[in-house]
Amino acid sequence: MTDLLPLRRALISVSDKTGLEPFAKALAKRGVELVSTGGTAQALREAGLEVRDVSDLTGFPEMMDGRVKTLHPKVHGGLLALRDNIDHQVAMDTHGILGIDLLVVNLYPFEATVARGSDAATIIENIDIGGPAMLRAAAKNHAYVTVVTDVEDYEALLAELDAHEGKTSFAFRQKQALTAYARTGAYDAAVSAWMAAHLEDPAPRRRAFAGTLAQTLRYGENPHQSAAFYTDGSARPGVATARQHQGKELSYNNINDTDAAFELVSEFPPAEGPACAIIKHANPCGVARGATLAEAYVKAYDCDRISAFGGIVALNQPLDAETARLITEIFTEVVIAPEADEDARAIFAEKKNLRLLTTGALADTAAPGLAIRQVSGGFLVQDRDNGLVSPADLKVVTKRNPTEAELADLRFAWTVAKHVKSNAIVYAKDGATVGVGAGQMSRVDSTRIAARKAADMAESLGMAEVPTKGSAAASDAFFPFPDGIQTLAEAGATAVIQPGGSMRDDKVIEAADALGLAMVFTGQRHFRH
Repeated sequence: MTDLLPLRRALISVSDKTGLEPFAKALAKRGVELVSTGGTAQALREAGLEVRDVSDLTGFPEMMDGRVKTLHPKVHGGLLALRDNIDHQVAMDTHGILGIDLLVVNLYPFEATVARGSDAATIIENIDIGGPAMLRAAAKNHAYVTVVTDVEDYEALLAELDAHEGKTSFAFRQKQALTAYARTGAYDAAVSAWMAAHLEDPAPRRRAFAGTLAQTLRYGENPHQSAAFYTDGSARPGVATARQHQGKELSYNNINDTDAAFELVSEFPPAEGPACAIIKHANPCGVARGATLAEAYVKAYDCDRISAFGGIVALNQPLDAETARLITEIFTEVVIAPEADEDARAIFAEKKNLRLLTTGALADTAAPGLAIRQVSGGFLVQDRDNGLVSPADLKVVTKRNPTEAELADLRFAWTVAKHVKSNAIVYAKDGATVGVGAGQMSRVDSTRIAARKAADMAESLGMAEVPTKGSAAASDAFFPFPDGIQTLAEAGATAVIQPGGSMRDDKVIEAADALGLAMVFTGQRHFRH
């Protein structure tokens, strides 16, 4: 095997023709013979380039609406032949097979076709067969063949040719082979995922997941861990699709926390008024609605000012100057919102390290999707928690019904509790969290921690009474014993929302009645681990 190999003949067949003309002209200028198919050949000829049809190479016409054109021994032989193997050379000479030194292929736009909501027949027609077969063949034979499947690698190839007098190095061919196999793997993963969804199979025997590198991260959760950020190709608004206007690169923890913040704030439709969520270590330390975005931010901040320092702020409406000015009063890592006006961006520009992300829209929290977690030896796969509870779903189980104000706070607290690590307890009052207890082994401990944090904030703000007095409380799962209800009442809560379903529900309801609490069951749990 020779390290540096010249390019004499290139087979180009691309669906995405971005940058094709200048790239192909650069190859032709270097004396590379161009062989192509269908629409690609036509585009090259219209650009004034001399192109050889693949049918001329194979001696066989394209047929079946283009389904069969490159699946031929003279194509795959030209890609797979070992150039320094005598038997392979004899076979090539005997059967008139010409070597293909460069393969440039990008695949039918299957993922984009699915994303457009096309019908099944159209989607199936956009499953590429010849393209992946050629990519795999060229990648396997990277000792002799260069393969390019990403448009962004056109310039890299031309630079490689310039650096080596029209030749490619083995190291370059190896890297391109890796990219090609990753692309075909991702493509097959997309096809199999669509078929599983189309067949409504929640647990197919084999499952594949794929991503595209968006960012190499400085490190992972901790400095000794390497990390990278991959996108899955979906157009769902969020941290993966957001535009970063300023600030340092996002870190692993920034991305994780920003996603948590944006998913939470997306639960509050902009049409129903401004909302703000402040997140620290993937848990909300303050969430609120307000008459204005600035008011929502202040109410969220006042839930836990200590934890909000160095946190992530997510907004459900475009960021304005007044809110931006308030946010800059403390150190904030990231702000994410659907949009930000010019005045707000100008204020943030003075805080060089503050990252500002805009998404264009909120995420659809009711949309289906998958949540994937790696465990030792495998993956756990489940539907995204898009469970919603309407007023009609709520069942009052106590003697006292909640008031209209209590019911509003109960629903608000329940929405927030869905995004708090279990065991989760949320106290809410007047459309804002006033205490959050997260991630404890005991539900009673979460209840007490949330109340203690509320008391601490009341003291630091000079409030006349603890804000949990007269609050509504939410629990992400049922109370197995009455002690949790008793602790909520001691903190001043007057209404409780929980899933119900404990063997001791009757005892818990009795305790609530004895304490004068209103309690509703949702019939739905929101564990978040």
